[in-house]
Amino acid sequence: MDHFAGLDVSVKDTSVCIVDDAGRIIREVKVASEPDALLAVLTNRIYHFKRIGLEAGPLSQWLFSALAEAELPVICVETRHMRAVLKAQINKTDRNDARGIAQMMRVGLYRPVHVKTLRSQKLRMLLTHRKLLQSKAIAVDNDLRGTLRNFGLKVGMVGTAKFEARIRELVENLPDLAVLVEPLLVVRRVLREQIGILHRRLLAIVRDDEVCRRLMTVPGVLSDHSRRARPLPQIQVCWSGVRTDVRPGSIR
Repeated sequence: MDHFAGLDVSVKDTSVCIVDDAGRIIREVKVASEPDALLAVLTNRIYHFKRIGLEAGPLSQWLFSALAEAELPVICVETRHMRAVLKAQINKTDRNDARGIAQMMRVGLYRPVHVKTLRSQKLRMLLTHRKLLQSKAIAVDNDLRGTLRNFGLKVGMVGTAKFEARIRELVENLPDLAVLVEPLLVVRRVLREQIGILHRRLLAIVRDDEVCRRLMTVPGVLSDHSRRARPLPQIQVCWSGVRTDVRPGSIR
């Protein structure tokens, strides 16, 4: 006899409902939203699972990976499709949602979604955190430029490396402003240091990634070394499989 399970996952607890191929409820239980707690229920030898469904959410990648490693037939279901189906229930509770998910697994009324691997999630986390720190560092620079401009102090065109020295130069004879500027300069320095750490980590991953190295061969995608090696910047045009290098100034 085949069995089907529905998991309604929340941050703290997960409601589990197990039904047979006729739709009869075999077991209902609420456990902690932890892989070990779920595996203790789902790896029972009396069950022969054909499909186990859980809704896509913040914990779905983590739980999905653990259940898949245990060779359970787990399926991650698209959120909006599942919500539309479960909306027909009169009483919306975690227990009833788990029942509905189990029945959806039994009749095949679901829309599966791709679940990213843990490695992909780590790469995404790295890129997200790097982008967050970059945006905060830029916001600090813009705030310093804007607030000092109110006092007639113009930062002007200055690079990232010389930005702090330029700010200190402007407020050198204004101790009341220097006291207010110093905390932002400290924060900016720390942000830039941590951005460098994440950026070097990203470069190390890209250097050994076959897909990223292959993408660098695409026309128009050049490494920093390739850009420095060329005497003049060029625009690479790829049309119908023919690649043409066009120098600036030659287009009229």
